[in-house]
Amino acid sequence: MWNAVAGSETDTIQAEYDVGRNIAAVIKQQMPCDTDADSQVFLDEIGHQLAQSVRNKLHRFHVTAVVENRPTAFALPGGFIFVTRSLMDLCNRNRNEMAFVLAHEMAHVIRRHAINRILRQTTLSAATLASPGGGMLSAWIRKVGLQWLERAHSQEQEFEADALGALLMRAAGFDPAGAVSLLKRLRGLDQTPDHVGLDSYLSTHPTVDDRILNLHRRFAITD
Repeated sequence: MWNAVAGSETDTIQAEYDVGRNIAAVIKQQMPCDTDADSQVFLDEIGHQLAQSVRNKLHRFHVTAVVENRPTAFALPGGFIFVTRSLMDLCNRNRNEMAFVLAHEMAHVIRRHAINRILRQTTLSAATLASPGGGMLSAWIRKVGLQWLERAHSQEQEFEADALGALLMRAAGFDPAGAVSLLKRLRGLDQTPDHVGLDSYLSTHPTVDDRILNLHRRFAITD
């Protein structure tokens, strides 16, 4: 059904962009955007630098800073990425750590993890998802809740996004060690008694320790 809507690679990426644009519009109605201009500039600069190293230039990426008490980030089809101010504050706005966040989410878009998860979960047709307007889409998001979009992907997809994200970081001139330092920071936060849910990054599949070990092995990152 999705192939019938999409077609060629160009059409597929455009259709995914249309889906993401529609969902992003609904999210912005329910999740307040960060009014701190410095936050958005910080994300835009890193996102632009990473996007320059993405091989397929048909992909477009739009990063939005939002206000949310959970330190998290998530990606929609078509390259729409949301990052909470809490996550930026947690990593002290370290450019390498934030580059991993964005590169990881970009990888989910590039590998089509974002669109595939939505197509598996929604009862809406692909044509409805990609068509203008958002009545049915808005109702679906209200039903599943915004936190559903923040949840981790499968173990295989998380490992793949980590690896591709670290490669993208390095190609863009960032230090892949930022990936490990961010994961350790999140792991430490999760071990505190009053932590707030970290669904986007701390999933039982895979564990943070497994993700760190995988990055160590693949990129010879030293602490």
